[in-house]
Formats: sequence, structure tokens, C-alpha cells
Amino acid sequence: MAPSKETLLEMYWRMLLSRRLDERVWELHKGREIEFHHSSIGHEAAQVGTAFAIDRQRDWIVPYYRDLALLLTLGLSPREYMLSLMGKEEDPISGGRQMPSLWSLRRLNVVSTSPVAAAQIPHAVGIAMAIQRSDQDRIVLASCGEGATSSGDWYEAVNWAAVQRLPVVFLVQNNRYSISTPQKQQMAVAATADKARGLGLPGVSIDGSDVSAVFRTVGEAVQRARAGEGPALVEVRTYRITPHSSDDDDRLYRSKDQVTRGRKRDPLDLTRVVLEEAGALSPHTHTHMETRALEIVEDAVTTARSAGEPQPEAGTRPVFAEDIPLA
Repeated sequence: MAPSKETLLEMYWRMLLSRRLDERVWELHKGREIEFHHSSIGHEAAQVGTAFAIDRQRDWIVPYYRDLALLLTLGLSPREYMLSLMGKEEDPISGGRQMPSLWSLRRLNVVSTSPVAAAQIPHAVGIAMAIQRSDQDRIVLASCGEGATSSGDWYEAVNWAAVQRLPVVFLVQNNRYSISTPQKQQMAVAATADKARGLGLPGVSIDGSDVSAVFRTVGEAVQRARAGEGPALVEVRTYRITPHSSDDDDRLYRSKDQVTRGRKRDPLDLTRVVLEEAGALSPHTHTHMETRALEIVEDAVTTARSAGEPQPEAGTRPVFAEDIPLA
């Protein structure tokens, strides 16, 4: 089912907010106010379309480090994200203890993840097993990049989900590069969806720059999982416009022309055109959205800058249990 004009406009707003926040973070990194950043620029349609296709009140989310737009759409605020980037005490993800983008947010059913590629996929399958055994009306969304699908963790977890017909949707965001390794050098198939079919579950590959297609396709996979018909894999083809991270120099493995060509499928530009042609987005409304996004982002930056630093004596909490009698 295609999203309504109103829903598509809301999706675009989420994509725009994520983009402006992401761009501001790169500026902060250049100014040495933050140490590290994994960007989601180019992935916004894939992530926002997915977030709108699940039940954000009930379903479990096991994300990966590039899922900024997904987390913002689920309910992470720009202010909370900035607190995490700057390692502040109020950071709701880790209390300033972890590197940025290793998401964890209990109120949103977002499970803490590791920087190790695909390590979160077995966790997602375990949660899906618990849901199945307790007969809950929930599903699990497990997100990763295409490079993670070459790992043993990914194969074992997806295989087990297929065998047990577990309520999990595997979202693979294929941005063509596993850090600096192009897809053709780390898999012999044309699409990760082909790997899914080899493991006995449906796999489909779609344009990840088309937010409506993502919403529709992920929604179908979610309905299937919720109905007890087992897992599915949705590969969303995107392009990573930025380097892999703020520590990466992508000029060493791809040309400027390649990035320029990739920008032609910018999901924000494509979605804006659809909205304008449908009469759902006027220049005045777009200007208002831009202004609002920049204001929200700058407020988040200002608030995070003035927030308190973590205290050394709190370093063991809540890692270890407290007040346990020794006798």
C-alpha cells in the first residue's frame, strides 16, 4: 500500500531533519567538538520508510551504527543524539560511556548493539524466538549493511530464523561499499536478496531511494512475520554519499565522479519532486520546514554543549550491580 500524501510529507520531514542534523555533525567534527561520526546521508529514505512500516509502539528494533534516520523517526530526539555524540552524562544511550551510534534506548525497544558487523543479528533472532514462544503480537526488525551478510553470524542467525519461522524482518542497507571494499569483491551474487532465497526465506531487492517503495515492501514483510509466516529479507539499494565514517578517506577507493553520480539518486531530492508534483509541498512550506529543521538542530547543539560531563565515580554504574550483601 502506498503512503498517503500526508504520510509522505511527514516522511520527508523526518528525512530532512535527519539530513540537516547529519550535516551539522560533520561541521562539529571538523571543529573538533566531537570525535567520531557514522553518517546516514543517502540512507534516509530506506530508514524512514522502514520506520513507518513497523509498529513503533510494540516492535523490537536491533539497528546498526548507520541508522540515524531510523532512530530519529522512532523517537530519539536530536538533543539526545547530540548528548551521545558529545559524551555527556545525560546521554540516554550509554551515559557518555560508548562511542556514538551504538544505539540503545529502552523506551523505544531498541536493543544495544556492538560495532562488530553482524553481531546484532543473532540477538535479533533470539528476541524473535522469545516473541514466538510467548505468543506476542510483535516482530523484530534487524538492520545491517551488505558487508555484514558475508559474516558467519549473519548466516547462522538468518538460517535459524528461517528454520524456526521466526517473526523477524532482516533489513539490508546495501550502499555498495563495505567500508572500502566494493560489493563485487566481497560477494559473488548480484544482490544479498539472493542469499536469503538460498537459506529458504523470501528475499527482495528494491530501490532504497524510493521511500514509498521501502514503506510498501517492508510493510509486506512485517505483515508476513506478524501473521506467523516467518522471516523475510528486504535489501534496500542505496548509495553512501559520505565516507564510511569520519575516520575514513573515501578518496582512496572511489572517484569524485562516482560520488557525483551517486548523488543523482539523493532520496531527499527524489521525494521532494514527488511531493511537489502531487501538490503536497509548496516552496513556502519547504522553506518553513528547512527553517524549523535548522532551529531544532541548533537548539540540540546548544543544549548538549552546556550539559554536564560524566562523573568518574559513576563509571561502574549501571555496568555492575550495586548494594549486594557480601555475607
